[in-house]
Amino acid sequence: MQTPGEFVSGQVRSVREKVDQLAGSVAETVAAEAQQVSTVRSQVGEFIREQRSVARVSLRELARTAGVSNPYLSQVERGLRKPSAEILAAIAKGLEISAETLYEQAGILDRRPGNPDTIAAIRSDEQLFERHKAVLLELYETYVREHAAAPRTPGTSPSTAPSPAPHRVPADGPTISEETA
Repeated sequence: MQTPGEFVSGQVRSVREKVDQLAGSVAETVAAEAQQVSTVRSQVGEFIREQRSVARVSLRELARTAGVSNPYLSQVERGLRKPSAEILAAIAKGLEISAETLYEQAGILDRRPGNPDTIAAIRSDEQLFERHKAVLLELYETYVREHAAAPRTPGTSPSTAPSPAPHRVPADGPTISEETA
């Protein structure tokens, strides 16, 4: 037979074991999350450094344009600081790239579906204004989503799949219903 003191001691011991077990689990989760945040920070920093190099902009010039200090920008590039969305937008403006690009790198926005090279090509085209890039990216995303959802016959690749018949306009010109279609 247990005494009340022994019973309470046993319960306290049991609770301590459960708390220790949960604390270990929480610590592992926090460490994993911290590692992910650190990885995202260094990816963003590396991306900014690469873009700065491609644009041939010095750290000092970009810091001035973005309205941040040289040491702060240097820390961002090395993955030691996590910049806010506002700072990312200012850096993007200084690099003459879309803020959306940096937001994706930082994990603020989800990545766009499609081929990353195609997306990068649209974003890097200096002949296009930001508005045009956004429209093209939206159209491209729509195409990728619809293409992925379209049923395919076995053995057909996207390049060999039959394309829909083109819309033909009668020789005497379109009718009212064809113009509104």
